[in-house]
Amino acid sequence: MIAMREVLYIEVPTPDSGKVRDWLHQQFEPSVRSIEKHLTPDGVRLRLSKTTVQQAAISESGDRLPDELSIFVWSVQRTTYLKAFRWAEHPLPYEKQIAQQLTQELRHHFPHDYPELPPIDRAQPSIFEALAPYYPQTAKHFRNIPNGEYDLTRVYWWEQRWREGVRNPQQPKQVVFKVEPPHPLTLSPPHPLAYDLIYVGGALGVIHAAVMARLGYRVLLIERLPFGRMNREWNISRGEFQTLIDLGLFTPAEFESVIAREYGDGFNKFFDANNPSQAKAPILHTPTVLNVGIDAEKFLKLCGEKLRSAGGEIWDETEFVRADVYSGSVMVQAKHLLTQTERKAQGRLLVDAMGTASPIAWQLNGGRAFDSVCPTVGAVIDGGFEVGVWDSQYGDVLNSHGDISRGRQLIWELFPGRGDELTFYLFHYHQVHPDNPGSLLEMYEDFFTILPEYRRCNVDQLRWKKATFGYIPGHFSVKSSDRRVAFDRLIAIGDAASLQSPLIFTGFGSLVRNLPRLIDLLDTALRHDLLKSRHLEQIRAFQSNIAVTWLFSKGMMVPTGRFLSPERVNAMLNTFFGILASESPQVADTFIKDRAGWVPFNRMALKAAWQNPRLLLWIWEMAGTQDLLRWVGSYLNFTLSAFISWLFRWVPDFARSIQPWLESRYPALWFWLLAQSYALTYGMGNPQMRVDREKKRSSKANLTSPPKPER
Repeated sequence: MIAMREVLYIEVPTPDSGKVRDWLHQQFEPSVRSIEKHLTPDGVRLRLSKTTVQQAAISESGDRLPDELSIFVWSVQRTTYLKAFRWAEHPLPYEKQIAQQLTQELRHHFPHDYPELPPIDRAQPSIFEALAPYYPQTAKHFRNIPNGEYDLTRVYWWEQRWREGVRNPQQPKQVVFKVEPPHPLTLSPPHPLAYDLIYVGGALGVIHAAVMARLGYRVLLIERLPFGRMNREWNISRGEFQTLIDLGLFTPAEFESVIAREYGDGFNKFFDANNPSQAKAPILHTPTVLNVGIDAEKFLKLCGEKLRSAGGEIWDETEFVRADVYSGSVMVQAKHLLTQTERKAQGRLLVDAMGTASPIAWQLNGGRAFDSVCPTVGAVIDGGFEVGVWDSQYGDVLNSHGDISRGRQLIWELFPGRGDELTFYLFHYHQVHPDNPGSLLEMYEDFFTILPEYRRCNVDQLRWKKATFGYIPGHFSVKSSDRRVAFDRLIAIGDAASLQSPLIFTGFGSLVRNLPRLIDLLDTALRHDLLKSRHLEQIRAFQSNIAVTWLFSKGMMVPTGRFLSPERVNAMLNTFFGILASESPQVADTFIKDRAGWVPFNRMALKAAWQNPRLLLWIWEMAGTQDLLRWVGSYLNFTLSAFISWLFRWVPDFARSIQPWLESRYPALWFWLLAQSYALTYGMGNPQMRVDREKKRSSKANLTSPPKPER
């Protein structure tokens, strides 16, 4: 039996499939005159005349098959797809010519469209009315979300700020100023504005701040929002959260109290209906990846209580304005949003934890803060689904239910929460480009429109609890020194330092995994007053094994203005995840948690190239020669770091053995050796090094009295 053969499969980047169908009906005319066009409800049939075809295709039963191409369109994921099929084993005359003509004319009539952020009409009574003409589903459903007007305004503000930063990379707003000549300010404890550490940003910042406060440092946390408000949920594994227990921030009982849901298995599956056979894959099960859902607001509240109980302060609803750096201190100016009054705070060190929108991060890196970003939207939904739509014992870690949509490969995450709650995220890996910065509002319109396609539901019947959204950044590092994370008396952490997993982009998990070395190094720097940029630049969570995987995320980005085969990204993802599915569960667990070493990485890379040789060509086409050469630099650095880590694996233990003698005599040298020791372990995804017991006892003793800088 002769089956239909696919001739063409392309995406037409418009949600209006009817317009594409009408164009096929009314405007498209094959350049070959002997072809007859017949209209169908979903497209056209192109029949070849008898004089054109030398021999008609005959089925095994002897029936004559139509000498034609069948072309049809359909809509899913707010975009349009087109396919052309023929009824023959062998190509028909002019088949390739027709496919090329059709593709070229569609690209001309339906080019990529990257909408601008619509202006807010101040005459409108609310943000809902202002955005309804542009994003009707978003405006409609945000009305039903608690604090929806406030959150939708924040979505608009965040996108506006992100776009401005992307489009003016050479003109970042200066917010950090070095004051010359230096005028040292008093830092005596009785002074009401004297702190050791001033944190700006209260999400990831409060975790770090609470640990430092419990070590005895005088800490101030400045947060723009009401403290504890979160625009996303957090997931982690028990093994990773154990870090916070080991640091003494949480007890095991407190950890159990902040768990919203622990589910039994996580699925990773990408749409492969249109993939070649070598790029299809089974479901990858990851039962210990992001399988513990944290009640983020309860978690933050508990961190805040621990911060305050250790003597720390929190200024919420206060916006950072600027920082003036003196030789012996830093002065932070902020504005209390409720009263519009100015507030000032003075301390030894400023910690930037403001995330992707941080003006400090943009200034430190000359406007080039990030190479990629994941625009992420979603919601916490507290019921309204039909029985059987989803089992709360399972989560979707990474899932796609369709191919490239309007220049993006959309990926879903689904995490069960407390009771009937389900947390959904929709995101895509995105190239930072001034013509196409990435839109949260476009993504929300996608989210509300295509949620029923992903999980069977009536969106109008869902019970919304809160919106979840943000820009999650990525930085493609070749080596640890190619990004600035510090200035004199200033250091960035978390997403402001582009600290996240390149695969699942979890800034929370990445910070927690690296927290012991960040805390230990900063504690050492503070105790010895090593607060110049040359010292603070060594306090970074760089991992060579993560740096080399940035090409993986690059391969999931559709370059701005380019058209790719719709199945391309899914085919690449299925190749890699299919290999992970064939490995032991431990291999997948370590890979997704950023702990894969040099040998496993190379073995899986070679296996992927052997299984799907076209993969290398696809990556080259998507990344380009310049980024491919840049990646070669990352790989060589990874290889060299792996060799050095193996050769000097004895250094961390040796460093701890000489710490009492070396640190007291040469603190700067000890600090450098400590940083190198962590680079040999944590920097290779192998966090085996721990603060020794003597240092832990010393830290506990410090809880009763603030540490004094050594001059």
